[in-house]
Amino acid sequence: MRKLCPNFDKVDGLETVLEVPIPEDMWTEIGSTGSNRWQNLRALMKAQISNDNSSHLSATSNNEFIALLRLVGSPLIPLQVQCDHTLTRPLKDSNIEASSAKYIVQQYIAATGGVGALDSLKSMYAVGQVRMFGSEMREGDDSIQPIGRAEVGGFVLWQKNPDLWHFELVVSGFKVSAGSDGKIAWTQSSSHPCHANKGPPRPLRRFFQGLDPRCTANLFVDAVCVGEKTINKEDCFLLKIETAHDILQAQSTSHTDIIRHTLWGYFSQRTGLLVKFEDTKLVRMKASKGNESVFWETSIESVIEDYKYIDGIKIAHGGKTVAILYRYGLAHNHRRRIEETWRIEEVDFNICGLSMDCFLPPSDIKKEPDAVEQIV
Repeated sequence: MRKLCPNFDKVDGLETVLEVPIPEDMWTEIGSTGSNRWQNLRALMKAQISNDNSSHLSATSNNEFIALLRLVGSPLIPLQVQCDHTLTRPLKDSNIEASSAKYIVQQYIAATGGVGALDSLKSMYAVGQVRMFGSEMREGDDSIQPIGRAEVGGFVLWQKNPDLWHFELVVSGFKVSAGSDGKIAWTQSSSHPCHANKGPPRPLRRFFQGLDPRCTANLFVDAVCVGEKTINKEDCFLLKIETAHDILQAQSTSHTDIIRHTLWGYFSQRTGLLVKFEDTKLVRMKASKGNESVFWETSIESVIEDYKYIDGIKIAHGGKTVAILYRYGLAHNHRRRIEETWRIEEVDFNICGLSMDCFLPPSDIKKEPDAVEQIV
């Protein structure tokens, strides 16, 4: 991962620290010389692009490519999650499905370091790299596979208790960012203004891809166990969470109606660790005229791998996410598939110097998200 850019104005000058570390592959692909690469990277991240016919992830425009980055790279989960201490629930006074889930979560807490170790975390920092592939939006119900070349990039993630986090993702020179200041969660890109998500602040989905065991345990503590399934030859317990109707209504907008958002966690029976995280979201686009509506269903599943101990906490260092975007209704019946393979390069806990100023939203934040943002 490249973290520094040489000073091209002064040979003996200090190097520039990149806000988001990027893979060497991306650095070499955006220019023929070091100075040219730096100029291209600055222009791309400021959306100073004259050609809007992007083929990244088989997208038809740069705006569509950025929307796909947000779909896979920085979606939020629908629920608030306690993140400053590990929650526990008594097994008694629960039905068999709920009590089984609580027991499975207890085993997961033990497998990732235990309550004491998890509650010692006050903040965290992670740097990773991603590689993405995408398909075109295709008609019909046939299976779809990504085509074209890989898009490479990197991300940086900061988190502090309670409910403070900031995320930046750069892929092929395009930047997507998101954050929470404890009161609102917001998203922004290099070509779109910042907007606030409706409802109280919610966690970034990427936390549940093996990066934040405490947040994951607190999410599934009120789940139900709905059976068993084998994932990559690993026998797993399957935990399920249905988002309540009133929460979905609070997150809907004047243009969209969120019908359902369901979460699943696959926990290994052998190790107790989370090996797969999955969620599906169904959104109805309200028709401006008539009663016909268009529906968007997004299914995102992440296989989580390569757990390693960092300061007594077991953190996943790699995995793969597959997102399927399905549009139907009226004359529509289209699907698109996006794949992301990620690798964590650095993780550290209890970072000194993180203040509220590090998590402030941009000054141009908008309160009402548009319809596209609700889909992704």
